[in-house]
Amino acid sequence: MVDLSAMTSSTPRPLAVITGASEGIGRDLASCYALANFDLVLVARREPLLRELAATLFAQHGARCQVLPADLSQPAECDRVLAALAGDRERVFALVNNAGLGTHGWFHDIPMERQRVLIEVNIAALTHLTRGVLPWLRANGRGHVMNVASVASFQPGPLMATYYASKAYVLSLSEALHNECLGTGVTVTAVCPGPTTTGFKVAAGLASDSAPGGPPPMRSADVADIAFRGTMAGKRVVITGARNWVAAALGRYLPRAWSAATIRKIQLARMKPAN
Repeated sequence: MVDLSAMTSSTPRPLAVITGASEGIGRDLASCYALANFDLVLVARREPLLRELAATLFAQHGARCQVLPADLSQPAECDRVLAALAGDRERVFALVNNAGLGTHGWFHDIPMERQRVLIEVNIAALTHLTRGVLPWLRANGRGHVMNVASVASFQPGPLMATYYASKAYVLSLSEALHNECLGTGVTVTAVCPGPTTTGFKVAAGLASDSAPGGPPPMRSADVADIAFRGTMAGKRVVITGARNWVAAALGRYLPRAWSAATIRKIQLARMKPAN
């Protein structure tokens, strides 16, 4: 468990860097860190939403927030984020890789450009930022990386094939890095939410009125609270909600061909009707 109680008013506040902070789980995670007396660096594409959040967190919690608009599908933008953080590397305590996106439909029908952007954000940017920040945390001897994966990490996902595969990468990388960091004072946690009430479904191209395809959606604030507490406790994997634990267990232990067939049926029912 990370203990911040020794901090005094003269101690520089620790810094949490949160990607995908403009809405949903990322926005609620920012509130969790601000409430715990962190200052923040807020990263997303939509600058007005980030500035609104920064003002809210300062007014409510006294958190000083740096706004960094960035398109993380571009490697140069990841480098720019790291360069902006470098001067504060000794204050950086947390990197939250929450930015991500999905696609829905038959793999062969989804344009390669959309697939590329998903891979760049969900996999490449997460790896890029973690590789940049993790040496700072290890040098400081404290802190954590939270990588937002998904219960999708535990099984193949027909009709969301690239998304499911990207989250499997996030889980595997996070578990490996958690082991590499043992004894350093640094932890790496994979957070695996299930269906969550955010803008993800519509952005991924799912029918707006489609069923969640699993357990009932959780509120993003509840997911963020569980994720924050589990990561601060240094857990390797955090699965949000008892029903999502069941879904993850089924994905781990049932035959993968059965899982793929089941997911295919679910995703076919969620497909957006053709115009």
